[in-house]
This record gives sequence, C-alpha cells and structure tokens, in this order.
Amino acid sequence: MPFVRIDLAAGKSPEYRRTIGEVVYDAMIETINVPKDDRFQVITEHPPQDFIVDPNYLGIRRSADCVIIQITLNQGRTLDQKRAFYKAIADGLNSRLDLRREDVFISLVEVPKENWSFGNGEAQYA
Repeated sequence: MPFVRIDLAAGKSPEYRRTIGEVVYDAMIETINVPKDDRFQVITEHPPQDFIVDPNYLGIRRSADCVIIQITLNQGRTLDQKRAFYKAIADGLNSRLDLRREDVFISLVEVPKENWSFGNGEAQYA
C-alpha cells in the first residue's frame, strides 16, 4: 500500500537509483510491516537548478547528493516504528551507496485506508 516517491539531482546511474528503491523497500518490510510484493515507486531525477534543498536547515549539513523520499501510506505506525524506519533507510543508503546520512530526507504522508484504489476503479481497502 505505500506509494514511494524518490527525488534526486540528475546524474546518478540506473544502478544507484535502483539501489535507493531497494533500500527503501527493504526498510518498509523490516520496520513498518509492509507485505512483500507491495512495491510502488517512482524515482525521478531533476536538473540541479530545479532540485532545491536547504544545505543547513536544523543544523544538518546537506550536500548536492541529498535524496528526498516521500512515502504515502496507511495511518497507524508507532513513533518507534517510524524512527526505526528512518534509521534503516539512512543506514542502508550509507552502507550500500556511501550516501551520507545527512543527505537522506524522508517525509511520511499518512492517509486513511479508503484513500487507495489499486485498479478497477475500486477502493480495495474500504
């Protein structure tokens, strides 16, 4: 049920982008109880002039390699689950891609279950 949007500045390889998606998917399964095969992701690269990330907000030093990950998902995860999820993504991207943890920006958008249609014009979870 989660829908993942991953945005980054242009110039990374297809393997790099694929790995970001894999890390996010693995973290969803491991930490927030997302079922296997529930993978819906859009990965988009942007020209540097169209990818604006504050380099110092909240005292976190971000670089041009910053990745923005926005996940729309059902409501109901605990704060501990969310913290474990954020950490799993940052640690996974650091270990697999050498992406700095400071360059991992994550936003969760929680919605009620009836706000999804997976096809056929039906609300499968309503």
